Amino acid sequence: MYDYLIVGAGLFGAVFAYEARQRGKRCLVIDKREHAGGNVYTEHIEGINVHKYGAHIFHTNSKPIWDYVHQFAEFNRYTNAPLANYREELYNLPFNMNTFHQLWGVVRPEEAKQRIEEQRQAAGITDPQNLEEQAISLVGTDIYEKLIKGYTEKQWGRSARDLPAFIIKRLPVRFTYDNNYFNDQYQGIPKGGYNVIIDKMLEGIEVRLQVDFFEQREELVKSAKKMVFTGMIDQYYDYRYGVLEYRSLQFETKFLSWTGNYQGNAVVNYTDRQTPYTRVIEHKHFEFGTQAGTVITEEYPTEWKPGLEPYYPINDEKNNEIYKQYKALADQESDVIFGGRLGGYKYYDMHQVIAEALTAAGRELGK
Repeated sequence: MYDYLIVGAGLFGAVFAYEARQRGKRCLVIDKREHAGGNVYTEHIEGINVHKYGAHIFHTNSKPIWDYVHQFAEFNRYTNAPLANYREELYNLPFNMNTFHQLWGVVRPEEAKQRIEEQRQAAGITDPQNLEEQAISLVGTDIYEKLIKGYTEKQWGRSARDLPAFIIKRLPVRFTYDNNYFNDQYQGIPKGGYNVIIDKMLEGIEVRLQVDFFEQREELVKSAKKMVFTGMIDQYYDYRYGVLEYRSLQFETKFLSWTGNYQGNAVVNYTDRQTPYTRVIEHKHFEFGTQAGTVITEEYPTEWKPGLEPYYPINDEKNNEIYKQYKALADQESDVIFGGRLGGYKYYDMHQVIAEALTAAGRELGK
């Protein structure tokens, strides 16, 4: 008999399992994939650590979280500074003075502010009702048309006019020459990839891979006193109140032997509507690699359906109402802890998942 059955070997499950083992608890961790690590898993290809499920850059303002992950791995000094490619025109991200100079030739912050204000006033938007109106009210029409509209509509598979305004509200806009995408104090990539962290967290814990919880549910539930569930909460309850919607991603990864430097940057976003993928990731740049070849991944957003991986919860009014009903059921459970993106139907960055898992572990196991 295990103390905890942990469904999902991603960050939430791995952190909880590690904390439980530190307190002398016996855990069984299962995952339907052939590897642990969830979406932070890195695959080793031609000497390069490839972020198999999209770019993952660790960043946080929390020193306790930063210190916590450092007990499992050493981090490098990588700073996220993506580029935007709009029909072969290149712009710095996030939106900052470099971007404004590239767009308009302005060199001083007041000139950039004036351009944006003129475009805001011309648009006449006083109470933004959707993503398009919110974006224009934040950065004006030029930036919206070139750097937001196409990318966002590809990402979500919907017109920007049909998307809620809150998606774009945390958009970084700076009037300094600063290409660092995140405002967080701490940032980097674990040396050797995220597998180093996951492997150390799960060391000494029984892990079974390629195990589908729903195919062996009755047997697995009986094997433990309590369960930590990080899968889809609607699936757990057999879709009683309906199916929650997600956006998914498809990845096309290629090894290029003919060049050691394909695009000169780890992440380049393609913001025009015609290019089918949203971004190209060149993985070696995350760890300042000097290998002779390189590995790139094109990222294609798609509507989620059973059989695909669910990545981004669609937190619109309809889906949030459905989730509330599932959350009410989850709150009544005494022996099941729900967590992570799928268990909580919420998009989390890595540091947020770790914080949530530590909170859950502290509440369950004691500090």
